[in-house]
Amino acid sequence: MFKTISGFDKIGEENAFTVLARAAELTAEGRNIINLGIGQPDFPTPPHIVEAAIKALKDGHHGYTPATGILPLREAVARRTLQTTGVEISPERVVIVPGGKVTMFAAILMFGAPGVEIMYPDPGFPIYRSMIEFTGATPVPIPVREENGFAFSGEETLALVNQKTSLIILNSPANPTGGITPRAEIEKLIKGLEKFPDTAILSDEIYDSMTYDGEEHTSLLTFPEIRDRLIVLNGWSKTWAMTGWRLGWSVWPDGLFENMRKLAVNAWSCVNAPAQFAGIAAIDGPQDDVANMMAAFDRRRQLVVRRLNAIENITCATPKGAFYAFPNITKTGWQAKKLATALLEEAGVATIGGPDFGILGEGYIRLSYANSEENINIAIDRIEEFLR
Repeated sequence: MFKTISGFDKIGEENAFTVLARAAELTAEGRNIINLGIGQPDFPTPPHIVEAAIKALKDGHHGYTPATGILPLREAVARRTLQTTGVEISPERVVIVPGGKVTMFAAILMFGAPGVEIMYPDPGFPIYRSMIEFTGATPVPIPVREENGFAFSGEETLALVNQKTSLIILNSPANPTGGITPRAEIEKLIKGLEKFPDTAILSDEIYDSMTYDGEEHTSLLTFPEIRDRLIVLNGWSKTWAMTGWRLGWSVWPDGLFENMRKLAVNAWSCVNAPAQFAGIAAIDGPQDDVANMMAAFDRRRQLVVRRLNAIENITCATPKGAFYAFPNITKTGWQAKKLATALLEEAGVATIGGPDFGILGEGYIRLSYANSEENINIAIDRIEEFLR
């Protein structure tokens, strides 16, 4: 039996993929399973983006590209950043990566080591904690509470920061809650971090285009006082329904860019060449499909919230962003993970138990409304009948 010596015994995983695999097994057995577990748009990638990749292949773009990505794509990211945040960034600070997770992997790898602390949202994306523990750093949860609208508190977060804090991870709009942190809370945190100039920040902004009811996403790039220690994670997966393309981007401060470039050379060489040309078409091309997708998500969001709140012993806050609902199931008497398992195995509905997203996830389950309204109605009918 081989024994690893590099921390692989500490590494976790994302249970949504485990649930996806089990749902596929049950489907293969002839069961009718409605999947509200996986966090990916159920829309196809817009046709003009697909065509751009095909054209790139036909034009002969079959080889390596620069490790940080082709310049036209990095320039496109800079244009979009200016358009969405009002902040001008240099394409020379942009790194194109094979999916959003790569940025968090790199950032946590750079700042994680035994003896330091890394803060992350709880409940939050499970890979944050998994990677922190992999590096030997101490994970410190940032509470994300329902009573705060599933936003972090600037004051409460600052109280957790100390001289050992090497990195703070923030995520808004958020997975799994759909919460958006108000600018005022972010400002409190940024102001307080003046006392900790050596603490870096990773802002996961992958859902930046997915907001509702007039809510505005606040990019941390709009705070010039932290740009010399800020890493921004973003990408194409959610906004343009491109999860399988494995295409993301990140913005790095000058002092860390070269480290990231060398890591790219060592780890993945470069991102798939034709996919990068598809990324340009996504940013610069028509956005009608994105608008239509978001309109559909908004309708589904309202449907999910209305239907869940009508079930006895369940309450569901209205998500302000992303495409997740995070209903409170405490009064049902069920533990969250046991309920999620029972819903899949007995009711044929795939969801994710809140504890898969952190300690504070107990008492909740996550539902992705990236599914049709018809399927959502059937799924919630099944949940209601099961609980009854």
